Amino acid sequence: MSQAPIPHGEPAHRLAALGLALPRVPEPRGAFLPFSRIGSTLWLAGQICEWEGEVRFTGPVTDIATGREAARICALNLLASLSLALDGDLDRVVRCHRLGGFVQVNQGWPDVPKAVNGASDLMAELFGETGRHARTAIGVASLPANASVEVDGIFEVR
Repeated sequence: MSQAPIPHGEPAHRLAALGLALPRVPEPRGAFLPFSRIGSTLWLAGQICEWEGEVRFTGPVTDIATGREAARICALNLLASLSLALDGDLDRVVRCHRLGGFVQVNQGWPDVPKAVNGASDLMAELFGETGRHARTAIGVASLPANASVEVDGIFEVR
């Protein structure tokens, strides 16, 4: 796992005010990078709900609160990758354009979008209006490491 530089800037202050910290950037579980950048567009690879290498939520999500917490952990992992890509300077974020959320569920569970709100709400809390984004929320049969949730993102940066 890579340690991102200590985040700084207004979003980092908001993160601390919420009593949150960023984890180490998780090791990819396949042949891919944690992020890719072309010009001002930064794509963040999907992050599962693991914390410092331990998958915190596994199996199908059956309640909104659990799904939201799992998605929030995914978002913190995304922010760790974002911080790594921006040398810790989260003030370089122009906008979060899109999040994609994948929630392991049993067929027919209707609250996938409400679960992914755990990631979306954190982006809005940290970045304000520039953290509001387009989004996809999809229920799936399985995810890497049997994780309950995975979230990826696309950001515009300076």
